[in-house]
Amino acid sequence: MSTTQVEPLVMTGREAMRAAMTEAMHADDRVFLMGEDVGRYGGCFAVSMGMLEEFGPERVRDTPLSESAFVGAGIGAAAGGMRPIVEIMTVNFSLLALDQIMNTAAALRHMSGGQFGVPVVIRMTTGGGRQLAAQHSHSLDGWYAHIPGIKIVAPGTIDDFRWMLGPALADPDPVIIFENGALYGASGEVSPTDPGIPLERAIVRRAGVDISLVTFGGTLPLCLDAAAALAERGIEAEVVDLRSLRPLDDATIMDSVARTHRAVVVDEGWRSVGLSGEIAARIMEQAFYELDAPVGRVCTAEVPLPYAHQLERAALPSVERIVDAAAAAMEGTALAVAS
Repeated sequence: MSTTQVEPLVMTGREAMRAAMTEAMHADDRVFLMGEDVGRYGGCFAVSMGMLEEFGPERVRDTPLSESAFVGAGIGAAAGGMRPIVEIMTVNFSLLALDQIMNTAAALRHMSGGQFGVPVVIRMTTGGGRQLAAQHSHSLDGWYAHIPGIKIVAPGTIDDFRWMLGPALADPDPVIIFENGALYGASGEVSPTDPGIPLERAIVRRAGVDISLVTFGGTLPLCLDAAAALAERGIEAEVVDLRSLRPLDDATIMDSVARTHRAVVVDEGWRSVGLSGEIAARIMEQAFYELDAPVGRVCTAEVPLPYAHQLERAALPSVERIVDAAAAAMEGTALAVAS
Protein backbone atom coordinates (compact mmCIF):
# COMPACT_ATOMS: atom_id res chain seq x y z
CA MET A 1 0.00 0.00 0.00
CA SER A 2 1.47 3.33 -1.05
CA THR A 3 1.49 6.38 1.19
CA THR A 4 1.47 9.99 0.10
CA GLN A 5 4.27 12.09 1.57
CA VAL A 6 3.37 15.72 2.16
CA GLU A 7 6.14 18.01 0.96
CA PRO A 8 7.08 21.03 3.12
CA LEU A 9 5.91 24.40 1.85
CA VAL A 10 8.33 27.21 1.04
CA MET A 11 7.40 30.63 2.41
CA THR A 12 8.97 33.92 3.36
CA GLY A 13 8.93 35.05 6.97
CA ARG A 14 6.13 37.56 6.35
CA GLU A 15 4.06 34.97 4.48
CA ALA A 16 4.52 32.46 7.30
CA MET A 17 3.39 34.92 9.98
CA ARG A 18 0.45 36.01 7.83
CA ALA A 19 -0.59 32.38 7.42
CA ALA A 20 -0.32 31.88 11.19
CA MET A 21 -2.49 34.91 11.95
CA THR A 22 -5.03 33.99 9.28
CA GLU A 23 -5.34 30.45 10.61
CA ALA A 24 -5.75 31.70 14.18
CA MET A 25 -8.47 34.18 13.20
CA HIS A 26 -10.42 31.54 11.28
CA ALA A 27 -10.16 29.16 14.23
CA ASP A 28 -11.19 31.57 17.01
CA ASP A 29 -13.52 34.54 16.74
CA ARG A 30 -11.87 36.10 19.79
CA VAL A 31 -8.60 36.61 17.90
CA PHE A 32 -8.09 39.98 16.24
CA LEU A 33 -5.14 42.04 14.99
CA MET A 34 -4.48 45.65 15.93
CA GLY A 35 -1.65 48.09 15.35
CA GLU A 36 -0.37 50.94 13.22
CA ASP A 37 -1.10 50.48 9.50
CA VAL A 38 -1.95 46.78 9.87
CA GLY A 39 -5.19 47.17 7.90
CA ARG A 40 -5.54 49.27 4.79
CA TYR A 41 -1.77 49.58 4.27
CA GLY A 42 -1.18 45.87 4.88
CA GLY A 43 1.38 46.37 7.63
CA CYS A 44 4.60 48.38 7.59
CA PHE A 45 6.45 45.20 6.55
CA ALA A 46 3.54 43.78 4.49
CA VAL A 47 2.91 41.05 7.05
CA SER A 48 -0.86 41.62 7.20
CA MET A 49 -1.36 42.33 3.49
CA GLY A 50 -4.88 41.32 2.42
CA MET A 51 -6.13 40.52 5.92
CA LEU A 52 -8.37 43.59 6.14
CA GLU A 53 -10.20 42.47 3.00
CA GLU A 54 -10.60 38.96 4.42
CA PHE A 55 -11.65 39.75 7.98
CA GLY A 56 -12.94 43.33 7.93
CA PRO A 57 -12.11 46.41 10.04
CA GLU A 58 -13.51 44.97 13.31
CA ARG A 59 -10.87 42.24 13.38
CA VAL A 60 -8.01 44.00 11.59
CA ARG A 61 -7.93 47.31 13.37
CA ASP A 62 -5.78 50.27 12.39
CA THR A 63 -4.82 52.24 15.50
CA PRO A 64 -3.67 55.81 16.20
CA LEU A 65 0.07 56.46 16.45
CA SER A 66 0.11 55.92 20.21
CA GLU A 67 1.82 52.75 21.38
CA SER A 68 0.79 53.33 24.97
CA ALA A 69 -2.87 53.66 23.95
CA PHE A 70 -3.24 50.69 21.63
CA VAL A 71 -1.08 48.33 23.68
CA GLY A 72 -3.18 49.31 26.69
CA ALA A 73 -6.34 48.63 24.67
CA GLY A 74 -4.99 45.20 23.72
CA ILE A 75 -4.23 44.41 27.35
CA GLY A 76 -7.75 45.43 28.35
CA ALA A 77 -9.26 43.32 25.58
CA ALA A 78 -7.22 40.31 26.69
CA ALA A 79 -8.23 40.75 30.32
CA GLY A 80 -11.84 40.93 29.11
CA GLY A 81 -11.70 37.58 27.33
CA MET A 82 -10.47 38.40 23.83
CA ARG A 83 -7.26 37.09 22.23
CA PRO A 84 -5.63 40.16 20.66
CA ILE A 85 -2.51 40.17 18.50
CA VAL A 86 -0.94 43.59 18.99
CA GLU A 87 1.63 44.62 16.40
CA ILE A 88 4.21 47.26 17.30
CA MET A 89 6.01 48.57 14.24
CA THR A 90 9.51 48.31 15.71
CA VAL A 91 10.96 47.44 19.09
CA ASN A 92 12.31 50.98 19.56
CA PHE A 93 8.76 52.32 19.59
CA SER A 94 7.68 49.70 22.12
CA LEU A 95 9.44 51.69 24.83
CA LEU A 96 6.53 54.13 24.60
CA ALA A 97 4.35 51.25 25.86
CA LEU A 98 6.82 49.85 28.40
CA ASP A 99 4.65 51.01 31.29
CA GLN A 100 1.67 49.10 29.91
CA ILE A 101 3.72 45.97 29.22
CA MET A 102 5.77 45.81 32.42
CA ASN A 103 3.51 47.41 35.03
CA THR A 104 0.20 46.02 33.77
CA ALA A 105 0.41 43.04 31.42
CA ALA A 106 3.31 41.32 33.16
CA ALA A 107 2.13 42.07 36.70
CA LEU A 108 -1.66 41.77 36.63
CA ARG A 109 -1.88 38.05 37.41
CA HIS A 110 0.50 38.45 40.34
CA MET A 111 -1.07 41.63 41.67
CA SER A 112 -4.57 40.12 41.46
CA GLY A 113 -3.58 36.99 43.34
CA GLY A 114 -4.15 34.88 40.23
CA GLN A 115 -7.67 36.17 39.56
CA PHE A 116 -6.87 37.82 36.22
CA GLY A 117 -4.57 36.93 33.35
CA VAL A 118 -3.60 38.88 30.25
CA PRO A 119 -3.51 36.47 27.28
CA VAL A 120 -2.19 39.03 24.80
CA VAL A 121 0.36 38.39 22.07
CA ILE A 122 2.54 41.38 21.21
CA ARG A 123 4.51 41.15 17.96
CA MET A 124 7.32 43.55 17.18
CA THR A 125 10.04 43.89 14.59
CA THR A 126 13.60 43.88 15.85
CA GLY A 127 17.13 43.90 14.47
CA GLY A 128 19.32 45.90 12.12
CA GLY A 129 21.03 45.43 8.80
CA ARG A 130 18.41 47.27 6.75
CA GLN A 131 19.73 50.84 6.98
CA LEU A 132 16.81 52.07 9.08
CA ALA A 133 19.06 53.94 11.52
CA ALA A 134 19.01 54.01 15.30
CA GLN A 135 15.30 54.75 15.68
CA HIS A 136 14.25 51.48 13.99
CA SER A 137 17.09 48.97 14.26
CA HIS A 138 17.95 48.07 17.81
CA SER A 139 17.61 44.65 19.43
CA LEU A 140 16.09 45.16 22.85
CA ASP A 141 14.94 41.55 23.26
CA GLY A 142 17.11 41.15 26.35
CA TRP A 143 15.45 44.15 28.03
CA TYR A 144 12.09 42.42 27.89
CA ALA A 145 13.57 39.05 28.86
CA HIS A 146 14.47 40.73 32.17
CA ILE A 147 10.79 41.08 33.15
CA PRO A 148 9.01 38.33 35.13
CA GLY A 149 5.42 37.58 34.14
CA ILE A 150 5.85 37.43 30.37
CA LYS A 151 7.21 34.92 27.88
CA ILE A 152 9.66 36.12 25.22
CA VAL A 153 10.16 34.17 21.99
CA ALA A 154 12.25 34.92 18.92
CA PRO A 155 11.72 32.86 15.74
CA GLY A 156 14.92 32.28 13.81
CA THR A 157 13.47 29.97 11.15
CA ILE A 158 10.56 30.39 8.77
CA ASP A 159 8.98 27.31 10.35
CA ASP A 160 8.94 29.07 13.72
CA PHE A 161 7.44 32.18 12.10
CA ARG A 162 4.62 29.91 10.98
CA TRP A 163 4.05 27.82 14.11
CA MET A 164 4.99 29.91 17.19
CA LEU A 165 1.87 32.08 17.12
CA GLY A 166 -0.64 29.32 17.89
CA PRO A 167 0.83 28.28 21.25
CA ALA A 168 1.51 31.94 22.07
CA LEU A 169 -2.19 32.73 21.65
CA ALA A 170 -3.10 29.69 23.75
CA ASP A 171 -0.90 30.85 26.64
CA PRO A 172 -2.87 32.37 29.53
CA ASP A 173 -0.25 35.09 30.06
CA PRO A 174 1.44 37.71 27.85
CA VAL A 175 3.77 36.52 25.10
CA ILE A 176 6.04 38.85 23.11
CA ILE A 177 7.25 37.65 19.72
CA PHE A 178 10.37 39.38 18.44
CA GLU A 179 10.51 39.11 14.65
CA ASN A 180 13.84 40.01 13.09
CA GLY A 181 13.12 42.27 10.14
CA ALA A 182 15.85 40.69 8.03
CA LEU A 183 13.90 37.41 8.07
CA TYR A 184 10.65 38.82 6.65
CA GLY A 185 11.97 38.44 3.11
CA ALA A 186 13.98 35.27 3.73
CA SER A 187 12.57 31.99 2.40
CA GLY A 188 12.52 28.62 4.07
CA GLU A 189 10.67 25.36 4.38
CA VAL A 190 7.58 25.24 6.54
CA SER A 191 6.17 22.07 8.07
CA PRO A 192 2.70 21.28 6.63
CA THR A 193 1.33 20.74 10.15
CA ASP A 194 2.22 22.09 13.58
CA PRO A 195 5.33 20.21 14.77
CA GLY A 196 4.17 20.71 18.36
CA ILE A 197 7.43 22.08 19.77
CA PRO A 198 6.84 23.84 23.11
CA LEU A 199 7.47 27.59 23.03
CA GLU A 200 10.09 27.38 25.76
CA ARG A 201 12.17 24.65 24.09
CA ALA A 202 15.55 25.39 22.48
CA ILE A 203 16.57 23.33 19.44
CA VAL A 204 19.96 22.16 18.17
CA ARG A 205 19.89 23.27 14.54
CA ARG A 206 23.27 21.75 13.66
CA ALA A 207 25.05 19.02 15.59
CA GLY A 208 28.72 19.36 16.47
CA VAL A 209 31.36 18.17 18.90
CA ASP A 210 33.92 20.98 19.14
CA ILE A 211 32.10 24.17 20.15
CA SER A 212 28.55 25.39 20.85
CA LEU A 213 27.27 28.51 19.10
CA VAL A 214 24.31 29.69 21.18
CA THR A 215 22.04 32.18 19.44
CA PHE A 216 18.49 33.13 18.42
CA GLY A 217 16.46 35.11 15.91
CA GLY A 218 18.25 37.00 13.16
CA THR A 219 21.73 35.77 14.11
CA LEU A 220 20.77 32.10 13.69
CA PRO A 221 21.48 32.15 9.92
CA LEU A 222 24.84 33.81 10.62
CA CYS A 223 25.76 31.08 13.07
CA LEU A 224 24.77 28.35 10.63
CA ASP A 225 26.97 29.99 7.96
CA ALA A 226 29.79 30.35 10.49
CA ALA A 227 29.45 26.67 11.41
CA ALA A 228 29.80 25.77 7.73
CA ALA A 229 32.93 27.94 7.47
CA LEU A 230 34.38 26.39 10.63
CA ALA A 231 33.75 22.90 9.23
CA GLU A 232 36.11 23.74 6.37
CA ARG A 233 38.77 24.27 9.04
CA GLY A 234 37.97 20.94 10.62
CA ILE A 235 35.97 22.46 13.52
CA GLU A 236 32.51 20.96 14.01
CA ALA A 237 30.33 23.61 15.64
CA GLU A 238 26.98 22.84 17.23
CA VAL A 239 24.35 25.56 16.73
CA VAL A 240 21.78 25.99 19.49
CA ASP A 241 18.71 28.07 18.62
CA LEU A 242 17.31 29.38 21.91
CA ARG A 243 13.88 30.25 20.44
CA SER A 244 12.72 31.31 23.92
CA LEU A 245 14.50 34.09 25.79
CA ARG A 246 12.25 33.93 28.83
CA PRO A 247 12.23 31.25 30.04
CA LEU A 248 15.64 30.10 28.84
CA ASP A 249 15.99 26.38 28.15
CA ASP A 250 19.01 25.84 30.40
CA ALA A 251 18.94 22.06 29.95
CA THR A 252 19.49 22.19 26.18
CA ILE A 253 22.26 24.76 26.53
CA MET A 254 24.09 22.75 29.19
CA ASP A 255 23.68 19.48 27.31
CA SER A 256 25.33 21.09 24.29
CA VAL A 257 28.20 22.52 26.36
CA ALA A 258 28.72 19.12 27.97
CA ARG A 259 29.24 17.67 24.48
CA THR A 260 31.48 20.38 23.05
CA HIS A 261 33.20 21.89 26.15
CA ARG A 262 33.33 25.34 24.55
CA ALA A 263 30.71 28.00 23.86
CA VAL A 264 30.25 31.30 22.06
CA VAL A 265 27.04 33.27 22.60
CA VAL A 266 25.92 35.35 19.62
CA ASP A 267 23.42 38.14 20.32
CA GLU A 268 22.47 41.11 18.16
CA GLY A 269 21.88 43.12 21.33
CA TRP A 270 24.56 45.14 23.05
CA ARG A 271 27.17 43.28 25.06
CA SER A 272 27.10 45.32 28.26
CA VAL A 273 24.51 44.08 30.78
CA GLY A 274 22.94 42.03 27.98
CA LEU A 275 21.36 38.65 27.35
CA SER A 276 24.69 37.20 26.22
CA GLY A 277 26.12 37.91 29.67
CA GLU A 278 23.17 36.15 31.32
CA ILE A 279 23.66 33.04 29.20
CA ALA A 280 27.41 33.06 29.80
CA ALA A 281 26.82 33.35 33.55
CA ARG A 282 24.41 30.42 33.54
CA ILE A 283 26.93 28.29 31.68
CA MET A 284 29.56 29.21 34.27
CA GLU A 285 27.15 28.43 37.12
CA GLN A 286 25.83 25.13 35.78
CA ALA A 287 28.56 23.74 33.53
CA PHE A 288 31.81 25.28 34.74
CA TYR A 289 33.69 21.99 35.00
CA GLU A 290 32.67 21.07 31.44
CA LEU A 291 34.41 24.11 29.96
CA ASP A 292 37.82 23.93 28.34
CA ALA A 293 37.88 27.67 27.52
CA PRO A 294 36.18 30.90 28.62
CA VAL A 295 32.72 31.51 27.17
CA GLY A 296 32.98 33.87 24.20
CA ARG A 297 30.49 36.51 23.10
CA VAL A 298 29.73 38.22 19.78
CA CYS A 299 27.40 41.20 20.07
CA THR A 300 26.55 44.50 18.42
CA ALA A 301 29.01 47.34 18.99
CA GLU A 302 28.22 49.68 21.88
CA VAL A 303 26.80 52.45 19.70
CA PRO A 304 23.40 53.58 18.47
CA LEU A 305 23.14 51.62 15.24
CA PRO A 306 24.49 53.74 12.36
CA TYR A 307 22.58 54.51 9.16
CA ALA A 308 25.58 54.27 6.80
CA HIS A 309 25.76 50.78 5.32
CA GLN A 310 29.45 50.21 6.01
CA LEU A 311 29.21 51.43 9.60
CA GLU A 312 26.05 49.43 10.28
CA ARG A 313 27.68 46.29 8.90
CA ALA A 314 30.76 46.88 11.05
CA ALA A 315 28.62 47.30 14.17
CA LEU A 316 26.53 44.15 13.80
CA PRO A 317 27.56 40.52 14.40
CA SER A 318 28.94 38.87 11.27
CA VAL A 319 29.99 35.43 10.11
CA GLU A 320 33.62 36.56 10.25
CA ARG A 321 33.35 37.76 13.86
CA ILE A 322 31.65 34.54 14.91
CA VAL A 323 34.34 32.44 13.23
CA ASP A 324 37.08 34.49 14.93
CA ALA A 325 35.43 34.09 18.35
CA ALA A 326 35.05 30.35 17.83
CA ALA A 327 38.67 30.04 16.73
CA ALA A 328 39.79 31.91 19.86
CA ALA A 329 37.74 29.56 22.03
CA MET A 330 39.31 26.56 20.30
CA GLU A 331 42.69 27.98 21.31
CA GLY A 332 41.49 28.20 24.91
CA THR A 333 41.18 31.97 25.07
CA ALA A 334 38.45 34.59 24.93
CA LEU A 335 38.50 36.99 22.00
CA ALA A 336 39.51 40.46 23.19
CA VAL A 337 36.64 42.96 22.97
CA ALA A 338 37.14 46.71 23.08
CA SER A 339 34.92 48.45 25.62
